[in-house]
Amino acid sequence: MIPLGLKVVYTIFVCVLLLIYWRAHGPANFLWFSDIALLALVPALWLEDALLVSMLALSVVFFEALWNVDFFFRLGTGRPLIGLSAYMFDPKIPLFIRGLSSFHIVLPLLLLWMLHRLGYDQRAFLWQTIVALVVLPVSYLVSNAQENVNWVYGLGENPQRILPARLFVILLMLLFPLAVYLPTHLLFVRIFRAAGS
Repeated sequence: MIPLGLKVVYTIFVCVLLLIYWRAHGPANFLWFSDIALLALVPALWLEDALLVSMLALSVVFFEALWNVDFFFRLGTGRPLIGLSAYMFDPKIPLFIRGLSSFHIVLPLLLLWMLHRLGYDQRAFLWQTIVALVVLPVSYLVSNAQENVNWVYGLGENPQRILPARLFVILLMLLFPLAVYLPTHLLFVRIFRAAGS
């Protein structure tokens, strides 16, 4: 159901990006949910696995949509909107590295197209919630406030100072499934046919 050419081109792109990002940003960068989705989409493409694709879409489509709105708003107006894509306009980061981050534009479209082709597996809500409950505390343990992987130190660029740090991570562990995954899951159930049907 997924063209071989797409599988090959995407796999080569991810291999190149993996090597370059590892040197530029270090391994903790790959804990971002968008980077997890980027990498995990390789086996999802080759296996044409509806559950894995559904989990990845549930995990990142909402946030990638926000990233795209922020990026294109700033590209068009020169002013930041949310700040999610601020690094894309940072001249201290090499243009080539920033260019690789354009995967944020293609990734949600590819995931939605694959859901259209493979269907949405409703088990994704449970499994992606479990993944988030592991990834968020690990992000806190292996990253720092400057990296702020998955916003475990605060939403946005500056660390939050209202709650104790660990309590904030626990709050995120509730927020992601209830405020992001559940509404997205309910939307996908309505939009896409069930996987395997």
